[in-house]
Amino acid sequence: MFVKLCGLRTEADVAVAVETGADAVGFVLTASPRQIDVDLARRLVAAVPEHVLSVAVVRGIPAAEAGELALRAGVRALQLHGDYPKESFDQLGGQPFSLVRATALGPDTDLRTGAFGEELLLIDSPVAGSGEQWDVTRLAERRPEGNWVLAGGLSPENVAEAVGVARPWGVDVSSGIESSRGVKDHGRMREFVAVARG
Repeated sequence: MFVKLCGLRTEADVAVAVETGADAVGFVLTASPRQIDVDLARRLVAAVPEHVLSVAVVRGIPAAEAGELALRAGVRALQLHGDYPKESFDQLGGQPFSLVRATALGPDTDLRTGAFGEELLLIDSPVAGSGEQWDVTRLAERRPEGNWVLAGGLSPENVAEAVGVARPWGVDVSSGIESSRGVKDHGRMREFVAVARG
């Protein structure tokens, strides 16, 4: 089970994420309670070992600006979160980072991983970053194809059940491993990874 811990903001967060065996860590570079500036992101990314994927997460900014932030932060992947069209992904092709397409499950959502040129598809709650759990049973009728990651309201308490229902390739968590909005709880980080893999 691929596990991404998102919204990390401190060196201690990164150290704990690596220690838990997380496969990927996310740094939010646009408006959010978890936003950090690109200079801090670059310092944190420098502490991420090669075997862990470092991801810049952006929402609501043009693709060119997102690509610039990713380059400055030195991440290995860029997550475009929200209603980015295929043209945005095309625009970022050929950059020295891979692409993650993060979207909610809608009637017209293309659920094929790679359909927009991305390497990973992330299916999130309609209200990203809210911590609200959504009805993952909807994925029983429309299953994503390829390597896809489930997100949206996951926590140590519900991730096992969500994985059992949705059968994703991976999971992503942010608010579910916090002690307060934007502040990571290192105990919950460890617990989440253990339960997700259990």
